This record gives sequence, C-alpha cells and structure tokens, in this order.
Amino acid sequence: MAARLNQKVERVMEGMVFGASEGRGDGPALDPRMQPSADPLVKVWDIASVEFGRPDLDKALAFLFDFGLSLDHRDQDTAFLSGRSGYGPCYIVRRTDKPCFLGIGFVVQTLEELERVAKLPGSSPIEPAYGWDAGKQVRLVDPAGFNVRVVQGPRSESPAPRRSLVQNLEMPRTRVNTMQRPPLASANVLRLGHAVLSVVDFYKSVRWYMDIFGFLPSDVQTIGDGEPALVFMRCDRGHTPADHHTLVLVQNVVNQYGHSAYECLDLDDIAMGQEHLLSKGWKHAWGIGRHLLGSQIFDYWRDPWGDKVEHFADSDMLTADHPADISPLTTGGLYQWGPPVPSDFEAPKLTPAFLWKAILNVRRSDEMTFPRMQRLLKAIGGSPRPWLGKH
Repeated sequence: MAARLNQKVERVMEGMVFGASEGRGDGPALDPRMQPSADPLVKVWDIASVEFGRPDLDKALAFLFDFGLSLDHRDQDTAFLSGRSGYGPCYIVRRTDKPCFLGIGFVVQTLEELERVAKLPGSSPIEPAYGWDAGKQVRLVDPAGFNVRVVQGPRSESPAPRRSLVQNLEMPRTRVNTMQRPPLASANVLRLGHAVLSVVDFYKSVRWYMDIFGFLPSDVQTIGDGEPALVFMRCDRGHTPADHHTLVLVQNVVNQYGHSAYECLDLDDIAMGQEHLLSKGWKHAWGIGRHLLGSQIFDYWRDPWGDKVEHFADSDMLTADHPADISPLTTGGLYQWGPPVPSDFEAPKLTPAFLWKAILNVRRSDEMTFPRMQRLLKAIGGSPRPWLGKH
C-alpha cells in the first residue's frame, strides 16, 4: 500500500513539475484549433475592465473598498473603481434588479485599431468610453453572448506604489535593529490583470478571441481524450513581455463568469489584505498559494453575491515568441503549494434552473456532449494531492 502510494505521489509530482513543456517546445503538438491567428484583426494590449450588475451598490462598494479598489466616481445607478495604476476604471458596477456579470473590456493602443473593430458586424460605432475621460470605445458581443468593449485612450499617469520592506533573505543581512511591520490594511490593488470565462462552445470562442484580438496561447490543458478544454491566453506584444494570461477560457456546460484577478504589491500585501478582509467579515474562497501555470501567488475571495475575485502577485511574463505549453487538466495543476482546493471553489449551485440550462446547452452545442462533460468532471474530480487524501 505504502509503495503504491509513493509511486502515485511521484507520478503526480512529476506531472505538476514537468507536465507542461515549460516553453521548450518539445511537448505534445499544439491542436490546430488552438494555433494563434496569422493575421488577427487587432492585437489588444491588455485587459481594461470587468462590469457587474448588483442590486445594492453600497454593499458592493463596501466589499470592493476592503478588497483594495478605489472609487473614481459614482452616481445613483453606476460606480467606477480603479487600482493604483492601469487604464481608466477597471471595475464597473451598475444597479440591476438581480446580480449578474455584464461584460469584459480590453485595451487597444491606437484609434485605427478601434476603427477596425467598429467595422465588425454587430459592433457599435465608436463612442465615448464610459467612466474614462478622453477614452473611446466600441461595444460588441462574443460567441458565448458576453458583452465585450474595446477601449482606447490615455493611460493613468499615477505611478504604482512601491514596497519599502527590506528582507533579510541573503547574506550579509541588511536589516538590523529595524523591525518589519507591514500594515494591517486593504491590499494595494495596482490593476486588473486577467479574467476567466466559462464557455459552452470552447473552440468557437477561442478562435474568435484569437482571430479578432490576437490572443496567444500560453498554456493549453487537455482532458481524457487529449482534446483541449482550457486555455490561458496572453496579449501579443511582440518582444515586449506580457502577463502569462490576460484571458482564460474553460469549457463548461454554461456560459458564465469565473473570476477576475487584481495585481498587488507582494506576498505581504496579499497576506495583510487577507487579514483585513477577514476582520471585516467577508467570505474567503481559497488561498494563499502559488499557481503552477502563471506562477502567481494567489488569494481568492467571494463578493457579497458569491462571485470570485483574486489578489495576485509575481506573474510570469512572456514574449510573443514563447511557444504554448500543453498539460492535462487536473485540480492539482491549479497550484504548486497552498491549502487544498475547497469543494465549492468551482462547483456551481445545482438549482433546477441551472440543470435545465446545462441540459439545453449540451443538446444545442456542436462541441459540448454528455460524454465530453463526463470527461471534464473526471479531469477535475481527482484528489489534487494524494498524500493529503480526498478533500
């Protein structure tokens, strides 16, 4: 028994460390459906915003302030929030009867690119970017039905804050007779870094984002039949490094928001931000840990309506010539270290309405089938750390 467990542990550890080809290009061949576009319409530079509908703006803002975002401005029905750097407001809240996800935004660098997007069938004309002084935007809808806005305009001139902590990690020690006391306060959210969306028609959505916006695959994860089911995508900035992922698409039985992630200063900032949020009584989701793909230190929270938001720091940065890595989709592949993934972290609320929608989606989809759904569930249903048992 012990020998079999040791062998299983060794296999899991090998998959965690070497399951992806780590940019060497010597892993499995990339599925043709996941190949970058040879001639995308535009190349977005970054993520700009996420937008939500909430029945109680004051409750929404109370959480977001404790999370570390700052209010740009608000009126009776809308609030615009930002980090310490970035592009215009990164989190937009609108008053709605029911809580909902209202869409995602991306940044392009030039007005000429925005004009190209405006010529797409179904796109809005160029208009002022709401919440962003001197910014312009175009609105459209992706294949999964998510609202997408593309914005262009001046970047915030505010410099990002810097951490002044001096750490005694090397010899000779440099911090002597000086105590290290990071403050108990909201985390210093610098900017929105990425968002995760679940989609039913996975390949259709992937191709749309690659062909329209020039996204590049950084990591592709596959299920039992060896077919891609999740992709981490980054912006194509050429030789300028970009975050390992700006957009993540994962196949699911419903089209829905997964989470959005906000960069902080460092581990201490995330940890003290966690203490602050706990002291305010907000619901913790998972963390602190370190992701395997992208390498970020992470900490997840749930807002008052159960939607997940993430603090992160220390992301991998890749240039456009870095090849895509391929690895199996597993729960263990989510993280290198940290507490076990909670059972409710990705599990939806199995209401009759959700189940009916899922059944209809599978029946209508050309991509999602009931056998494929079972393989997805099997891929994420195993114990991420066999030596810790089932969680």
